[in-house]
Amino acid sequence: MSMNRFTVEETNLLSIYHEGSKAQLIENMTAALPYMDAGLRELAKRTLSKVNALTDAEYKELSVYPADEV
Repeated sequence: MSMNRFTVEETNLLSIYHEGSKAQLIENMTAALPYMDAGLRELAKRTLSKVNALTDAEYKELSVYPADEV
């Protein structure tokens, strides 16, 4: 897979929940799922499925920054 596999919306979502590690992002986003509306929940589930498919090395290569640093 190419590194451009995430949409702009998915990348924005990653930025919100990213705190450094792949495991932390998955934990943060999964914990937020019950509080999301249906549309955002579907986006988050799709994003989580793509993140889960990444190796740790691939995840580290993503250009994802915490939202307050963008």
